[in-house]
Amino acid sequence: MDYRIRHDKSVKATEVMLPASKSISNRLLIIDELSGHEGKFHNIAVCDDTTAMLDALRLYRNSYKRQTLPVNTGAAGTATRFLTAFFASQQGSDVMLDGSPRMRQRPIDELADVLRGLGAEITPVIPPGGVGCGGLPLHILGKKLSSQGREIQIRGEISSQYISALMMIAPYVTGGLSLVSPTGFISRPYIEMTASLMRQFGATVETGDNYVKIAEGKYNNVEMTVESDWSAASYWYEIKALNPDLAIKLNGLCKNSLQGDSRVAEYFRNFGVTTQFEGDSAILGYDNSLITRELHLDLSGQPDLAQTIIVTACLRGIKFRIDGLETLRVKETDRIAALESELRKLGYRLRHTFGAAGLEWHGETTDTGKNLRISTFKDHRMAMAFAPTALKIPGLTIEDAGVVNKSYPKYWDDLRQAGFILEETE
Repeated sequence: MDYRIRHDKSVKATEVMLPASKSISNRLLIIDELSGHEGKFHNIAVCDDTTAMLDALRLYRNSYKRQTLPVNTGAAGTATRFLTAFFASQQGSDVMLDGSPRMRQRPIDELADVLRGLGAEITPVIPPGGVGCGGLPLHILGKKLSSQGREIQIRGEISSQYISALMMIAPYVTGGLSLVSPTGFISRPYIEMTASLMRQFGATVETGDNYVKIAEGKYNNVEMTVESDWSAASYWYEIKALNPDLAIKLNGLCKNSLQGDSRVAEYFRNFGVTTQFEGDSAILGYDNSLITRELHLDLSGQPDLAQTIIVTACLRGIKFRIDGLETLRVKETDRIAALESELRKLGYRLRHTFGAAGLEWHGETTDTGKNLRISTFKDHRMAMAFAPTALKIPGLTIEDAGVVNKSYPKYWDDLRQAGFILEETE
């Protein structure tokens, strides 16, 4: 399904109930399963990624564990990494964990190596017609894991999901777990989110610039309501930046959020967008005097905001240098290559920063063609970050629009409410 998009300028206001945070939801589901599945949670995310987690845990919980259990997480990276550690820590489990073709390409061997060092039995399986590379599929035989009091060295620059996956099982590892990364941890806000949730469930967690220490123990049962997703809010900040006249109210957001992506409110002040909180709602305003002429950000802690910020900067004509994008090449797609490709269609030529860890734009533009089509590369954030460009380029088409189901299934419905007119095309 592709959508050709334009906007009805007569629509002047919209109110949006944002989806629940899938990052928080998926962490709560793992912690709850480890604690005995007796917690009470409200507003769990409804999206493909969380459904993959729920389905896998339900399948495991209801299995007789007498034969290898096939579990397929599709394209859900968070679920895949978290479940790898979970299954490895469940003594007696026998699971064949697999995913989509793209998920098979995404790295997981570093996580598997650490788990093996704790006593896990994890074997890469070469799929029919495939080539083994240490990734999915993985045959996991669960064991009672033990750190033997050792400090575990791990590279922290690959994925914070590895660190969070290990952290959450740590209370049930004999001797607890001490993780150290000589280079520090990338996407650190996600690690702090995990630590905060674990503490709320009774775990003893200590974090530092390059280490995480968790004591052996157990989780308590807790009742909790999941806050709305700040990553999803970012697309509405983009819409406000591109259409200041549209009044936008975003419901369900916490001002003092666990989510690192809540910094989107700070970052978008560079585009003139202001934020005023009223209870659990954010009211987006606009102040033209705040707009910066050049933008320089390090998004190593908020890589999921990169597409939204970069697309907005180009459309607003703001030169930029965005660093800290190391993990973007191993997401749902190579997001750096995808941004370069699709922004080139819109007339913007991006350049790599030194070491190719970021992107910059010096203001160069070229002519564009007509009937522009944006490829999403099976990446939900490509679809959602580029859809608002229809405010500046009416008739733009977003291909494979259904990819938004991964994190924000109601995205297109919410756009319609805000005056976007979506025409389904072949």
